[in-house]
Amino acid sequence: MQEFTNWTVKTIRDDRFIGSWMEERKFDWIPLVAKTLTNIIDGGKTVLIVTDEPREWFLKYILSNINKDTSSRPLLPFFDFTCIAHSFSDISYETDIEHIKDMLDISYPNGYIFWYIGKSHSKKAILPKVSNNSFLWLLDENMTNSFSLKSNDETLDFKLLQLYRLFNKTLDATLFAQIEVDK
Repeated sequence: MQEFTNWTVKTIRDDRFIGSWMEERKFDWIPLVAKTLTNIIDGGKTVLIVTDEPREWFLKYILSNINKDTSSRPLLPFFDFTCIAHSFSDISYETDIEHIKDMLDISYPNGYIFWYIGKSHSKKAILPKVSNNSFLWLLDENMTNSFSLKSNDETLDFKLLQLYRLFNKTLDATLFAQIEVDK
């Protein structure tokens, strides 16, 4: 079994579809992914994916690929949160947040985590930003326990796809005991 950091660096270097820029950001990426995978695999938590409007294409991409038939791994609980809570973008009060959290606690007894991709000032970011263990890919904001990107980066869409590719490979390697993520 390989050590997680070394495996990540080797994967970034060996995969021609993952940009070398990721190697510079490995120390931002590794702890965040380790925490997320521990919650999914060891914690049995459901992943509720949320994006801001300009990244809705990416949400569809993730959902159509994460449990693809060609994968030899078991199906994993990744869902579009907006299908569960239609009025999610209308959250305006702390009581709204508490009501949604209560509903989620009942619906997902093993727990849940949010995977948010988008600008941090979007109303859709409110709940993921205040929830424990969220997997945050934030645009234009540096926040603790998040991976930050710039919305004006002309290669942003490519970087999102590269991040997904690395995350998916890490998920496979963890499930098939090739690596053990740091806890």
